[in-house]
Amino acid sequence: MIDTIRALLRKHRELISYVFWGVMTTAVNYVTYLLLTKGLHVYYLTSNIIAWTVSVLFAYFVNKLFVFQSKDWAWRVALRELWQMVASRLFSLGLEMGILWLFVDKLHYNDAAVKLCANVVVVVVNYVLSKFIIFRKKAD
Repeated sequence: MIDTIRALLRKHRELISYVFWGVMTTAVNYVTYLLLTKGLHVYYLTSNIIAWTVSVLFAYFVNKLFVFQSKDWAWRVALRELWQMVASRLFSLGLEMGILWLFVDKLHYNDAAVKLCANVVVVVVNYVLSKFIIFRKKAD
């Protein structure tokens, strides 16, 4: 039984790691957002952009190091990965901002609840983009 669990964990290490670090990135994003909106009373869309920036930088490093284990720190490689990470996250930021705008401004839902739900959608989109574009394994 234990060997079966270990084998499953090894087989799905990347996905499990991504989910864990995705939750941590979401926590960084959400806590930053709440500190800005509720603590400092910054406008919610401005807070979202700042929270996004902080969480993208966090996500780049944890995805590179722990999830996709990209070992190449050559300037060109790291810069390409960072650029692709930012570009893909800009796409998901646009998606998240659209969700927030629609559900908060137009449908009058609670911004904190919508932010949390939007993050679920964003995590899935970001995984696909990270796995198949940003940190894809090179063919040998």
